[in-house]
Formats: sequence, structure tokens, C-alpha cells
Amino acid sequence: MTAQPKPTLVSGDPAGRTRMRDAGTQDRPIEKPKSKKHLFVYGSLAFVALALTVPIAQRWLSTELAVSASRLRTAEVQVGQFVRDVAVQGRVIAAVAPTLYSPEAGTVTLLVRAGETVQEHQILATVDSPELNNRLQTEQATLESEEVELERTLIEAKQTQLENHQRIDLAKIALDAADREKRRADLSIQANAISKLDHEKALDELTTAHVKYEHAVQDARLSKERLAFEQRTKELMVQRQRLMVEELQRQVDELAVRSPATGVVGTMMAEQKAAVDRNQPLLSVVDLSAYEIELQVPQSYGDDLSTGVGTEITYEGRVYAGQIATVSPEIQNNQVMARVRFSGDLPEGLRQNQRVSTRIILESRDNVTTVQRGPFYDSGGGRIAYVVEDGYANRRDIDTGATSVNAIEILDGLRPGETIEDLDCVY
Repeated sequence: MTAQPKPTLVSGDPAGRTRMRDAGTQDRPIEKPKSKKHLFVYGSLAFVALALTVPIAQRWLSTELAVSASRLRTAEVQVGQFVRDVAVQGRVIAAVAPTLYSPEAGTVTLLVRAGETVQEHQILATVDSPELNNRLQTEQATLESEEVELERTLIEAKQTQLENHQRIDLAKIALDAADREKRRADLSIQANAISKLDHEKALDELTTAHVKYEHAVQDARLSKERLAFEQRTKELMVQRQRLMVEELQRQVDELAVRSPATGVVGTMMAEQKAAVDRNQPLLSVVDLSAYEIELQVPQSYGDDLSTGVGTEITYEGRVYAGQIATVSPEIQNNQVMARVRFSGDLPEGLRQNQRVSTRIILESRDNVTTVQRGPFYDSGGGRIAYVVEDGYANRRDIDTGATSVNAIEILDGLRPGETIEDLDCVY
């Protein structure tokens, strides 16, 4: 037998009667199909809406990031003067800070201490050198001996000249006597008072006296030249010895070590009463009246550095003019050492090893297209910029040239008057 379905109680029947489930619950209504006219209208509206929204959607999809305008930093492309410069931190150093050395080996006596103010030519230390003092005394004695020898030579020269004059005078007297005898013989031979032999003898005596006189004059002349030569030789020997004594005296005077400038005693490099060698460092003096700025410039700017290049030194909010005084010919740790000298008066209150900001002006040109330097240059390597147009930052390829602390030269890709944004997060 087949089981009969259990009747279902229908709630709300007052009689509590039951009835059998019919097929009405399985039926569902079927809607009447719409006409093709309505489908065409709906499709046209959807096409128009799609055509209007596609450009906006494409522009929105092409945007990498949306940023509030209040967060953007913009810069305008301009045409004007371009100053290529580089900013570096400098260190204040004393332009004159000499180190004093021991002139000779000996014992040093220090007369000042580190930090004391000293004046130019003030004696700072003395070196006791017995060997140098002994050499000076020896050479002084030799000089005195040479001077005595020169005086003796002068006296001998005077004596020799006197003897020469005497011989000349005697020869002249003999010549005059022979001449008189010759005249007497001439008169006597005419009177036949003497023989011809006596007359010829008188002539021979005159000739002999004349020869002796001439020789005496020549001997005196040669003797005078010889004496002058000997005197000159002695004078040169005395002069040479005097120069040697003066040099030794100078060395002895330098045993008193003096300050080359007015300043402050720096580092003490020797102990009191210590034995020192020649050229051993003793102490240093710092001249506080002349300061320079020592710079370490990146080697990429090394070719542009030269003496006379202008600089601006910022100290305590004020800018002071300066110029490069020296440039090191070598590179150390990718840095070029340079020194800057103040062009005018020195700022008050400078201290050695103090840090100051220095701007080196390498080049200045007019009518150059530039834009303010910012993070976009480092982020894009100087080849990409985002130009602000109609509220959107559009990427554009650019070509840059020289750079400075505050500006970048634009060679291509940007026009004067355009605005670029400078926010790192866009990239």
C-alpha cells in the first residue's frame, strides 16, 4: 500500500479543518516581453554615457598619484642672470701660524708659556750653544790677527816706497853730477886741457848715471804695483774673515728665538732646559690679526677653481666678500683643498677652527633659462620634470646644463613661464 500524505494544518481556519496541498504553489507569473524600441533607447543612452566617461576615466587611470595642491611646491621657469656657484663648509685658520725651530744644538730656555700674548720680535726662548760661541770667539781672534797683518803690510809698503824714492833721488843726483862732468869735459877738450880719453870717460859716466836713474824709476813703479797687490790681498783676507765673524755672530744672535709676528703662543714642543738638536721644533705662534678660510671642495669643481675667484663668507648672519688665495695642486679623498682670504676687514670674534659657510662664485651669465633647484633634479637625474597644466602634473623629458646652489640651467624641454612641481612623492 502506498502511504497517504499527512495533512497540513492551515493556520487561521476557525473550524480547524484540513485540506490537501494543491499545485498552486508551484506556479510563477511570466512577464510580457518588452518591445525592441525600448531596448534601442536604453542602448543609445548607455553609449552616450560611455563616450563621455571614457576620456575622464583614461585621464584618471593615467594619474599615478593624487596630491593636494597645498602640499605641492612649485617653481616657475624664468630667464635672467645665472650664477653658477657651490656652497661648502669652511674652517677658520690663522693665515700666519709659524713654527719656531732651534737654530743650533744646545740647551733651550723657554721664556713664555702656551696661550700667552706676545709681540713681534719678542724673545720667546734662548738656546745655549757652547760650540757655536767657541767658534765665534776663535774666528774673532783670527780676524784681529788678519787686521794686524794688514796694518803691517801697509807700514812695509810705506817703507818700501820711501826706499824707492830714495834710490830715485840718489840716481837723479848722480845723473846731474855726471851731466856737469860731461859739460866740463866738453869745455876742457876744446881748450886742450884734458885728453880725449878723459873726455870719453865723462861721456860714459853720464850714460851710466842716466841708465841707473831710469832703472830706479821703473823699480819704484813695479814695487808700488806689487805693494798694492799685496795690500789688496790682505784686505780681501780681512774682509773674508770679517764676513765669517758676522755670520757666526748672526747665528749666535739667533740663539735668542724671537716671535715673527704679534699673536698668541700656540703649542709648546720642547721642555724647559731640555737638550735640543738643530732644527728641532720649539713652539708655534698664531697671528690673530690675519685669518683665512680653509675649504674642501669636491673634485668635480677642481678645474673651475683658481686664485682670484670671488667668494661670499657667511658669518653670524652677515655676508663678507673674499677671494680664493691658494688652490692645492693635488686631490685627497676626492676633495681639493683651497684657502679663501677676506677682501675687506675681518669679522670681529673669529676663532681658529670655527666653521663658516662659504659660497664660491664660479660663473655668472645673463639671459639664461633657469628654474629653482629642488628635489626633482636629484630624483629625475636632471632629465625629468613634471609640468603643471590644468591642475595636472604631466611628465616631460628635459635637458639641463650647469647647476648652482639655488638654480638649474634649462637647455631644452621647458619654456619660460611654465610651472613645474617639486614634490618627491610624485615620483
